[in-house]
Amino acid sequence: MVPDSSDTVVEQDIYVVPDFTIKDLLSAVPAHCNERSALRSSLYIFMDVIVIGAIYKTATFADAYVTTEAVSFPHPLMYPLARFAIWSLYGFIAGLFATGLWVIAHECGHQAFSDSKFVNNAVGWILHSALGVPYHSWRITHAKHHASTGHMTQDQVFVPRTRSQLGLRPLDTTKEDRLGARVSEEVKKELWDALGDSPIGATLGAASYLLGGWPTYLLTNASGQPRYPKGTNHFSPEATMFSPKQYSQIILSDIGIFLWLAGVLGWIYYKGFAEVFVLYGVPYLWVNHWLVLITFLQHTDPLLPHYRASEFTFPRGALSTLDRNLMGDLGSLMGWLGGVATHGISETHILHHVSSRIPHYHAWEASAALRKKLTEAGMRCEGKPGGWAEVYRVYKECKFVEDEGDVVFFKNAHGLAQMRPAFNTESPSDSGIEINEKY
Repeated sequence: MVPDSSDTVVEQDIYVVPDFTIKDLLSAVPAHCNERSALRSSLYIFMDVIVIGAIYKTATFADAYVTTEAVSFPHPLMYPLARFAIWSLYGFIAGLFATGLWVIAHECGHQAFSDSKFVNNAVGWILHSALGVPYHSWRITHAKHHASTGHMTQDQVFVPRTRSQLGLRPLDTTKEDRLGARVSEEVKKELWDALGDSPIGATLGAASYLLGGWPTYLLTNASGQPRYPKGTNHFSPEATMFSPKQYSQIILSDIGIFLWLAGVLGWIYYKGFAEVFVLYGVPYLWVNHWLVLITFLQHTDPLLPHYRASEFTFPRGALSTLDRNLMGDLGSLMGWLGGVATHGISETHILHHVSSRIPHYHAWEASAALRKKLTEAGMRCEGKPGGWAEVYRVYKECKFVEDEGDVVFFKNAHGLAQMRPAFNTESPSDSGIEINEKY
């Protein structure tokens, strides 16, 4: 483009596209971290269930004391407010540890729970069905996600929308840089009018994503691979994501969801909607919320590349994610709670993509070893702590990618990108690395 003094220009960071082999990455992980134990994995299920039960008993005990005989509040409305606070806290903590159960079920799908495939699938089917997840259906598409993380046409979820898919005006290189370093005021305004969010709009958009993103992905492929036909979902054994030989597994997953729905509806019939909503519905919504927040932030950030076929490799895809301390933005105590309750799924995610069969209780050690190797090679492994503020920031900064380019980064609603790709050359420079800006 022809530079103009009124253009907006940003100084971009350079992302050196990694050239690791999978052997390079796995060599950093201590061998014992690959050991799986059904007994040890089961203890974490018991831990999560016991914590949830203890929180329920504590909330019930506290609720019983919110009476005029036991405590004196200055206003009658404070009694229902106190009960609301008690059960809201129960829902939050129960939902956090139920997310831990979801993580263990997810590990079953990766065969990381035990050495037995039957045990893995049986435990995973029970846990995921109890949380409204079609076990095998999601296990199959999730495996495809791992095989093609960051691939523009093969990844299964959080696939960036391109300029053309959003109906934006085609790129005019006389007015904007394809890599997003410079944009004319005319284009900047045009893109903002099409994509810009007010603070309220961005907040509501991010909130709806967190609350409804998971079920809409399962039901309608929302935020999934855009090349799939309309009507794609995780409940049809004939969906394009599944092969004919997987038909019975999808049916078994659907049976699990049918039993889950029957159980919830039966509970409502005998005990009433209010009890079910407070004891199960609110924690269930929190589980869905944490699932979307964690996975969205793992795979979406202006720092992360996405690849087209000519430049994609499994190691590059596995490294196109970030580790984040869940709730770390709320302080060290909440960061510790987030990591413990969800078994480090957010904090050790790069390692999980490099070797998904490593159980979570070994992932902390394995992740530290892998991160040391990657950091020494100049790679950034940690993103900002995972929380609502970060979802809001990423939601606003990651709007689209270009239709052209083999390695692409998100642009914001002004058409500007934070990163640009570069490649290692075979001949190192005096500084120890020489990059070739091949696009």
